[in-house]
Amino acid sequence: MTARRPDPGGSNSGYPDSDDEDGRLGMTKVRDLVVIALVAAAALWILIRYNYGAFPSLPWPAGVFLYLLAAIEFVTGFLVRARVAGRDIGRARGQLHPIAAARVMVLGKASAILGAIATGGWAGILVFLMTNGVLDAARADRPAAVVGAIGGVLLTAAALWLEHCCRAPDDPDGERDGSDPAPA
Repeated sequence: MTARRPDPGGSNSGYPDSDDEDGRLGMTKVRDLVVIALVAAAALWILIRYNYGAFPSLPWPAGVFLYLLAAIEFVTGFLVRARVAGRDIGRARGQLHPIAAARVMVLGKASAILGAIATGGWAGILVFLMTNGVLDAARADRPAAVVGAIGGVLLTAAALWLEHCCRAPDDPDGERDGSDPAPA
């Protein structure tokens, strides 16, 4: 008796569930990002609520790195979108390799999750700081929390834009059943 190799997207396989029924990588769902952000907000609010005195003051540049990542992903989205729209995807020199397009799609998914965590975390900290107006340290930390929360939102938006730019323009499966198209 020969052993059958399990189907990577099958329900009885040892592989993790895929985003789509046929094993393709789908677009990140905003619903999932909201849940991630809420969990991160609750976790950071609890952490900072009971340990605020043990933390150093929050420097406002702490969240600036998120802005840099958002800008890079936003520009990358336009570059990929131009290649996809011009059908300049392939293995020839000067074309966007299909594996590179898939990697950019995965970068967008990972960055969207990071952005949701950052948004939720900074928002949880900001809620704590806003409810503790009598502490001078809490008032001094508010600008850093605002910068971080906005940076998380911008990173999430840029990551979703990057994912959107990786979609194939004429994917028949995406039009037929209303599901998200596959990456280019």
